[in-house]
Amino acid sequence: MSAPVEQWRRLSPRMLLVHPIHEVLRQLPLLIGSAVLGTATGNPLWSAAALGLLVAFGVARWFTTSYRIDGEQIQRREGVLARRVLSVPRNRIRSVSTDARLLHRLLGLTVVKVGTGQEGRGDADFALDAVRVEEVAGLRAVLLTESPDVEPQAPQARVLARWELSWLRYSPLSFTGLAMIAAAVAVVYQTGVVATLEDSPLVREGLDAAERAGAVVAVVGLVGFVLVASLVLSVLRSLVTFGNLVLSRSEGVLNLEHGLLRLRQHTYDTRRLRGGTLREPLLVRAFGGARLDAVMTGVGGAGEASLLLPPCPRATAEAVLTELTAPGVADGPLRGHGAAATRRRWTRALLVPAVAAVALVVAGTPAWTWLVWSAVTVAAAFLAFDRSRALGHSVDGRWLIARSGSVERRRDCIAAAGVIGWTVRQTPFQRRAGVATLVAATAAGIKGYRVIDVPADQAWAVAAAASPWVADSEWVTA
Repeated sequence: MSAPVEQWRRLSPRMLLVHPIHEVLRQLPLLIGSAVLGTATGNPLWSAAALGLLVAFGVARWFTTSYRIDGEQIQRREGVLARRVLSVPRNRIRSVSTDARLLHRLLGLTVVKVGTGQEGRGDADFALDAVRVEEVAGLRAVLLTESPDVEPQAPQARVLARWELSWLRYSPLSFTGLAMIAAAVAVVYQTGVVATLEDSPLVREGLDAAERAGAVVAVVGLVGFVLVASLVLSVLRSLVTFGNLVLSRSEGVLNLEHGLLRLRQHTYDTRRLRGGTLREPLLVRAFGGARLDAVMTGVGGAGEASLLLPPCPRATAEAVLTELTAPGVADGPLRGHGAAATRRRWTRALLVPAVAAVALVVAGTPAWTWLVWSAVTVAAAFLAFDRSRALGHSVDGRWLIARSGSVERRRDCIAAAGVIGWTVRQTPFQRRAGVATLVAATAAGIKGYRVIDVPADQAWAVAAAASPWVADSEWVTA
């Protein structure tokens, strides 16, 4: 018998202070336009009217938003001008996360988000903004159980990893800071601020100083400033985003909490866990670091959605992955893919330098270009060697492990029970080399995990070792 239907409940009345501020910030262009209109017409009431309208709309949002949970679904009812009801079946809930910005935290509130494994955008994203912090534990327990009448329990959580200040040494090894600078420059150009500043005294003084110093010094100084700024931004972003991170595990759930100013909490149902991925970008790997992502049904396998640990010591990431999977999965030996796969890596890496060498000989370029060519060739040879050494796999009746890559190396550890299909792919060049790419299809993570350049005559044997039902297929045995 299903649980009785609960009554519609409102969110915390403290949101009467938050919604108006959020509406004002979201509609800032409208306020600027009303201010311009008021200045042009000599009537300042336009700005006051727009501000009052936004505040009233924010207040009305609280009065028109409510939610309820019954034995089959969770519903959110909202809408000031147009009423709508969004429903999520409870058996589709895969994760529950919270997100508390600074204003929410000051008021003791947080945003509760329900993950179903499908991409939610805009109004389709199920979130309760906002719930009192003291109610979150009970609400999370209810959403991740079969019945809303279950009493919330608080089993003792075991900490798997805790953020350390030393992890910041991996932050400058990413391109996050440069991406932030590029985004800021793009925004400045789009807003037209550059055109306004071109004739400003500060810009003219800067250009004059650059001319006096010389082009080389100016370029070196600019590059140095950008690099230092990018390093500082990368470290600050990592500190603010992942500071105070705690990854813990209790009965049936995996909990992740991180953030200094904006606190985020994610709770995952471990019954949906299908393994993990160790990501090792080249520079992070050179300093002994790695990042850990979850392979979980209902959680995207790319970006921040699947992140369990940011770049941290590799030993820490491996220990957590071992805890979530089985001994030997994170650091066990792998089987190589043979000479053909190695030749393909060297051929593909050295093809561009070989073509470039012919072009340099024909063009009769200066001697210094050969120095550049030599540096590129050495880098390509290192890349080929590193990719060849990384390539490998391991498979048994419980786990499929595949490793590949150099610039962005990854070790995918997938539970064999979660694989729902297999595909063998061959390009014309792979057929010529006698290798193939084996793709394991699963409902978790990125949905398809590849074993690259495995010997073609062993591809289906690898699939059968992980999934015995493959060996029973008439097509495979034919």
